[in-house]
Amino acid sequence: MQVRRCKVLYLEPRETIAFDLQGLMSGGTGLQRDRCWIALAAHLGTEVEVDGAERELLGALSPEQWTDSHELDDDLMPVLERLLKHGLVIGSGKRHAVHRQRDDALRNAYWHPLAATMHAFGRWEAADAVQSMKDTGTETAAGLRKVLGPPPVEAMDRSQHGSRVQLPRSDGGDFDALLARRATCRNFDVARALPYALFAQLMQRVFSAQSQVRVSDDTVFLKKTSPSGGGLHPIEAYLLVQNVEGLAPGLYHYHAVEHALEALPTPVQSLPGFAMDVLAQQHWFANAHVMVLLAPRYDRSFWKYRNHAKAYRAITLEAGHLSQTLYLSATEAGLGAFITCAINEVPLEQAFGLDPISEGALAICGFGWRGEEMVTMELDPAGEVWQVESP
Repeated sequence: MQVRRCKVLYLEPRETIAFDLQGLMSGGTGLQRDRCWIALAAHLGTEVEVDGAERELLGALSPEQWTDSHELDDDLMPVLERLLKHGLVIGSGKRHAVHRQRDDALRNAYWHPLAATMHAFGRWEAADAVQSMKDTGTETAAGLRKVLGPPPVEAMDRSQHGSRVQLPRSDGGDFDALLARRATCRNFDVARALPYALFAQLMQRVFSAQSQVRVSDDTVFLKKTSPSGGGLHPIEAYLLVQNVEGLAPGLYHYHAVEHALEALPTPVQSLPGFAMDVLAQQHWFANAHVMVLLAPRYDRSFWKYRNHAKAYRAITLEAGHLSQTLYLSATEAGLGAFITCAINEVPLEQAFGLDPISEGALAICGFGWRGEEMVTMELDPAGEVWQVESP
């Protein structure tokens, strides 16, 4: 059998600390420190602890050149079998086909190794962001200050000897007023359906292709209302529709060129339950009329930016551009909007049929009618959205 190391692999020396009562009673520090090596392979997305012999063999095998396993010393065969089982070493045999296919998929996607590792190990499956804040006492700004201490200063002062140049302030216009009303919505009106035409308008303004440049039959570049690295526009919009007039609640894919919806199978659980789970229990977003999963097609971006150290950063910038365009479009239409990256990617990938190597889940944004009452606090210090009560 031929073997090689997986394409992207990092080894992390890790120390864990636990309370040791016996050691404390014996005059020690009361802390037990254990050290180990953790293998981080991007095509797996799960941590694997390795021992010294496994670590050495991983360093001896090439990720590109196949090695005949019979050329290895006999005492290394048990080590090799463990590495093959975990998928850190790739084998040519049929029983190793699954790990080989995943490793090949990663190779063919042209990920930069560090970006691939960050992406693979930054995904959540069943995180509860709300409970985490409760457990740590950081639900409020005052709680954050108490637990974490003072933050870095809100605005940097880099002037020397009073050398600031004061800039004139202009009178605000309609666009300034629109910007002032932009605020993350955490209170949606579930009793009021979103008009179908208004929903379609926002999708057209934010996510549709406005025009295209056809280089050849199989090479097309799109023009949208937000910028994109290389003009590739790799981010797809997958929708969870909950409250739109004339549109059945469920999951959809938005076709950017056709300005059309493609219905997808509904999740096994209820839509509200699915929304809560994928939003990591952020209930203040879960009842939005429409939620949009921003799902980058990494293979399209990396087609041009192969193994590029900045390619993943360009994709995250594009997601930010899209969310701001959505915020302003929703605000202009009298709606509220939000975006969050505190999401459980794994159930989203499963529901929408996404392979995280080629097309993943990056963030969720959404929009809908803002509720009449601010049940959950929103950041609106100037009172542009919510009327400020007089003292």
